[in-house]
Amino acid sequence: MLPRAPARFNAADDPWIDVRRGTTYRQVGLRELFLYAHTLDDLAIPIAPSASGLLRIAAAIAARITCLDDPALSADQWNARRRDLLSSPQGFDPAAVNAYFDNKAHCFEVFHPLRPWLQDPLLATQCKAPSGINKLVFGRPAGNNLAWMSPHHDLDPVPVPTAQALQHLLIHHYYGASGGGTPRTVGRRAPRHLGGRSGPLRSTVSFHPLGRTLHETLLAQIPKLTGEQTDPDVCPWENPAPPDPDAPPAPMTWPGRILTGRSQHALLLVPGPDGSHVSDVYLTWATQHPPLPATDPYLVIHTKGNTKPERRRHPRRADADKAWWRELDALLLAPDEHRAFRRPQIFDTLNDLPAHTRSSLRVRVHGFDQDGKVNNRRWYTAITPPILTWAQEHDPERADRIAECVAAAEHHARRLTYLADQAWKDTTQGPGRPTQGPAGKPAMKPASPWPAPARAAYWPLAEHAFWRLLDQPDLSARHAFATAAEQALRAATADDAARLRHAARAIAAAVAELHRPPRTRPDEDRR
Repeated sequence: MLPRAPARFNAADDPWIDVRRGTTYRQVGLRELFLYAHTLDDLAIPIAPSASGLLRIAAAIAARITCLDDPALSADQWNARRRDLLSSPQGFDPAAVNAYFDNKAHCFEVFHPLRPWLQDPLLATQCKAPSGINKLVFGRPAGNNLAWMSPHHDLDPVPVPTAQALQHLLIHHYYGASGGGTPRTVGRRAPRHLGGRSGPLRSTVSFHPLGRTLHETLLAQIPKLTGEQTDPDVCPWENPAPPDPDAPPAPMTWPGRILTGRSQHALLLVPGPDGSHVSDVYLTWATQHPPLPATDPYLVIHTKGNTKPERRRHPRRADADKAWWRELDALLLAPDEHRAFRRPQIFDTLNDLPAHTRSSLRVRVHGFDQDGKVNNRRWYTAITPPILTWAQEHDPERADRIAECVAAAEHHARRLTYLADQAWKDTTQGPGRPTQGPAGKPAMKPASPWPAPARAAYWPLAEHAFWRLLDQPDLSARHAFATAAEQALRAATADDAARLRHAARAIAAAVAELHRPPRTRPDEDRR
């Protein structure tokens, strides 16, 4: 009997990346992604966090292929080179693309025995047992979790096509949970569970420039070097040795390590007989060393001046209930040390693009609404119209008007939440009179049913008001959003206003307060 051929799947040459050209969809490998980028419209990966991770990997590879990763280039030389590349109708140089993926020092074999792509081969001996295929696939229940919405369970594990497994592999590297990993023994130390560190993008929302073709998109994605760099920059698949869990973290060099080398998780896929499917996975911690600080170029960064230095900078959290237009102020305003946020660093490079390219660029939003540890709520994606012509550097009046309107919309959302809650309390308890419980003790406060439906009704009205305000700069933003909040409050309370005795009076008082000129009420703004 002939020996069975080893399982193989090559991330460079086997199809696993969904792409779109017009209304035609297909899958390609990394090599084909770059060879035909100028003929493709966009990625079509259905899972937003997978697409977000792939865009970072593709940006690092694009920098390598185009030599835009050369730290010796001056800012003017770097910008001029990128403009020349954007003007090429033939896309990326095929010789450079093939030279990169044919380089024997780079390993894209997914099931390579020594250097599997984005995996750690040591897990096969350092973990007593695999974690189960359901642990790899987001959305499947694993372990003791109940199968509420899925037919999958650990007693009957269903293999996953390798193309799909790679997309979920990216999610764990970038958005993976803390805790819950398979114990791992390194050397003579006792087995340890994955401890305390989640993926570098967990619970964040990313903003990526989107061009007319994938070629434009990938070139616009490449971040520019800021500062100096002396250490060599290496992506995981360019490293000649497998990752060492005991080694201290390498310096956060540009662009490879910042974009592809910050994972806190180690994985090893277990292939089926021919490599077309993955039947199991090892999932555990990658390192016990604390990660080095790094700023992802696609995230909005918030600053807090009154907190500890190590906590003053944090990325904007993803919120699946938040429409993209509410992020516009953070994307269009130029960096300013007095603001509480900073736009993604990638937007600082877009002003140097040719005018015809910049004016057509849209923004792709990829968010994964999660808590900081293990719970996943929902991922989401959105694409904006071309908005970079509104940037503060090009249209300061428009940018300031957008910032004013976004701030007013958010302020009135907070006011609406507070006043809807207060109106319910005034309706059920009377103004300023808490309900008495047993033995004269204050009763537990009942949950107010009005704020949530009021907010749900408010945001569509606020979006309509927002675009109307941009077209009519003489209108008052405060009045427009106060009116939207009033309409939302009345819609959310219409049934109770006719049913409950004191509701009409409480709602009228809340409406009057919504239209009152702003006062400093920190207790309301925090709610």
